[in-house]
Amino acid sequence: MPATRATTLKDVAAAAGVSIKTVSNVVNDHPHVRPEMRERVRAFIEQLDYRPNGMGRQLRQGRSGLIALAVPHVTSPYYGELTSALVDAARERGLTLLVEQTDADPDRERQAAEGFGVRMVDGLVFVPLNIPTGVLAERRDRTPAVLIGENGEGADADRVTVDSVAVGDVATTHLLERGRRRIAFLGDKDAERSPVLAQRLAGYRRALQRAGIEVDPQLLRPTPEWERGHGHDAVVELLTARPDVDAIFAANDLLAFGALHALRRLGRRVPEDVAVVGVDDVEESRFCAPTLSTVTLDRTSIAEQALALLAERLDGLDAPPRTLVAEHRLVVRESTGG
Repeated sequence: MPATRATTLKDVAAAAGVSIKTVSNVVNDHPHVRPEMRERVRAFIEQLDYRPNGMGRQLRQGRSGLIALAVPHVTSPYYGELTSALVDAARERGLTLLVEQTDADPDRERQAAEGFGVRMVDGLVFVPLNIPTGVLAERRDRTPAVLIGENGEGADADRVTVDSVAVGDVATTHLLERGRRRIAFLGDKDAERSPVLAQRLAGYRRALQRAGIEVDPQLLRPTPEWERGHGHDAVVELLTARPDVDAIFAANDLLAFGALHALRRLGRRVPEDVAVVGVDDVEESRFCAPTLSTVTLDRTSIAEQALALLAERLDGLDAPPRTLVAEHRLVVRESTGG
C-alpha cells in the first residue's frame, strides 16, 4: 500500500481558506492573529492531523533539539539503566537523546569530548572512564557538556559525580558491623587506578582503619574488568589462597554476581560463611539468589540533575563549572543477612 503523504502548511491553508503565512503564524503562536481565526486554523490543523516540522523550527531558532549521550557500554546493566533514565529526563524537556557507545576506549572518548567532529547536537552528556582529565580540561568544542561520574574533576564542564569514597566506606562499614574482619576488596587493578576505583578503595581502607584493622594487601584482589566472569575467577583464586576470608566488598554489582556464583560452586554459604556486598543496585541484584546487598546510586536523580544543568547552559547561563554530588544509600538484602 503506498505511503500516505504528510499534511503540509499548504494543505491546511487551502482547507481553512487562509494564507500559508496565517497558518504559520498560528503554528508558531504569533500574537497578532485574531482569536476567531486562530480557532478556525487550529480546527483544520487537528482535522487534517498536521504536525509541524519541529526540526525545521528548531534549526531556525539555532537549536536541533538533539542531545548526545556518550556512555561506555549500553549493554552494562548500570549504564543501560542510566541511559533509560536520561532518555526519560530528556523527553520531559522536549529533547531527543542520541546515544554513542565509547567502549571506554580513550580515543573514542576523546572523539566524544570533541563533539564527534560534527556540529549537530545542542549539548553533550558524557560518562568518561579512561580519557585523561587533562584532555577533558583542554577540549576545544564549545558545545555545552555535563560529565557524569567520578572522572573529570578539574575539567571545564558541569558534573554530576558520586562520592565513591563514602560509597566504599559505607559498604565496608556494613560488613564490619556484621562482625566480619577478613574483608576482601574485589575489583582492584594492577594498572594505574581510575578515580572511581581509587575512591572506592580509599573508602574501604578508611573503614578498616577506623575499626583498627590493618589493610591486608593479599585481600586486594585485582580483576581485568568489572564483569561477572572476572569476579568469579578472582574469588576462586582468592579463596584458594585465603580460605579464611569471611566477607567480600565488590567494586560493582557485576563483580558481586560473579563472586556469588563462585562461592556457590565452592560450597561456601552466603552470608553464613562469606558475606557479599556490591555497588550500583542494578535490577538483577533484587532477583539473584541470594539477593544482593548493595549501595544504590540514584540513577533517576543523576539523570534529572544532569539534564537540569545542561538545560541551564542551553538557556544561556554563563557561570563557572558546577559540581553536584549524587545521593547513595545502602540496601541490605540476603547476601549480608538482611
